[in-house]
Amino acid sequence: MSKNLPRDLIADQAIIHATPVRRTVVDRTFELPKGLYVATVGLYLGFLAVMATGLATPGLIIPMAIFTIFIVGGFGLPLVWTRLAPESGQRTMRWAELKQRGIATYTGRVTARDAAVQVLILPVLIFCWGVTTVTIVGSVTG
Repeated sequence: MSKNLPRDLIADQAIIHATPVRRTVVDRTFELPKGLYVATVGLYLGFLAVMATGLATPGLIIPMAIFTIFIVGGFGLPLVWTRLAPESGQRTMRWAELKQRGIATYTGRVTARDAAVQVLILPVLIFCWGVTTVTIVGSVTG
């Protein structure tokens, strides 16, 4: 429940700082090279392209457009978010830095190769699933 407190009581309890409080620096870069994100988006959009060309019917135009908008929006919004605070001086990690230092994950530090595998395994499997599905459909109906 809320309670209405008088203004003078709040003023008595308030802490007033002589200097402004330092702003918190937030890392918005996600710590991975841009190439991994571009590859992920490319594989997801490639899946949609394979499905749209392999199963081309008028009934799939709207769902494919909606999926494309979701993928572009799902990766576009974080791209905009990373550019919100350029004064922090943070930048996306370069591939050479990732190879040299690796990256810290929940289970420990991993190498660049392992990080790339972890990031790209699902998009690659989904793309291969699309190619396999279109191949099966093409061999059955053709």
